[in-house]
Amino acid sequence: MKELQELARKLLTDGTVGVVIGWEEGPRGIRPYFCTRPEDADKLVFTPRCVHNLATYLSPRRSNVRELGKVAVVVKGCDNKAVAGLVRETQLKREDVVVIGVRCGGVVLDPYGPAELTANTVADRCPGCDVREPHNTDHLVGELPPPPPGEQRTAKLMSELEKSSPDQRWDFWIEQLSKCVRCNACREVCPMCFCERCLADKTQPQWIDSSPHPRGNLAWHLTRAMHQAGRCAGCGECERACPMDIPLMLLNRKVAQVVADSWGYKSSEDPAVAAPIGTFNKDDPQEFIK
Repeated sequence: MKELQELARKLLTDGTVGVVIGWEEGPRGIRPYFCTRPEDADKLVFTPRCVHNLATYLSPRRSNVRELGKVAVVVKGCDNKAVAGLVRETQLKREDVVVIGVRCGGVVLDPYGPAELTANTVADRCPGCDVREPHNTDHLVGELPPPPPGEQRTAKLMSELEKSSPDQRWDFWIEQLSKCVRCNACREVCPMCFCERCLADKTQPQWIDSSPHPRGNLAWHLTRAMHQAGRCAGCGECERACPMDIPLMLLNRKVAQVVADSWGYKSSEDPAVAAPIGTFNKDDPQEFIK
């Protein structure tokens, strides 16, 4: 994408930023790329294999990134929601980052596989996406491709699961979460997991067992899902990074649905739009208080 490469080269040449975080073609496929020299801007690409949410590198716990200077980051619409979330939660000052939005026609499930978008290869987050053209960015590049094919498989599975009995849902989740090896890949890849020390790592007192057994796994994943309420950008990176193929977005989507139904809030690209958590409105429903 020449437009992206030329913009990155200009930003680096005139000293506007010290690094442009985008994607490059690696030995095995697309991977994140930290471009610090104008002459390397030609390595930057954007294809349907650019699945990674690069907003995770803006987290304050990534101190090594801040050492590179002011950051420009390339974002898809879903990634941009994470940037807004970090600004909203005062983890990032908007003026400290240059946001380069790319118009997106969807991404594939596997960044190391073919780039062709089909109903079978498209990432589940993409069909029906309402932010294919990012907003509130400093720059916007590329032409808007056709909408991605396929349907949201997670939404369909969530609907089917809701029709089952409580015991059946419990059995389903116990089976899924029993596969967890507690590698923390979901936490490490998530841009909204920015605590310097995670609750799951605390031992005095120990709130969540660290061993990969049913009790600890259930506590960890339910706690993380609740912490993402009204905050999840919906990028699906946690599920993609999971080596055990646990359908983590089922939890995140359900929590997002509850937040939307209860407070009329959906994850937004505008950091000025306050999330339900951390705000109070005397007209908020309180039916959960018994």
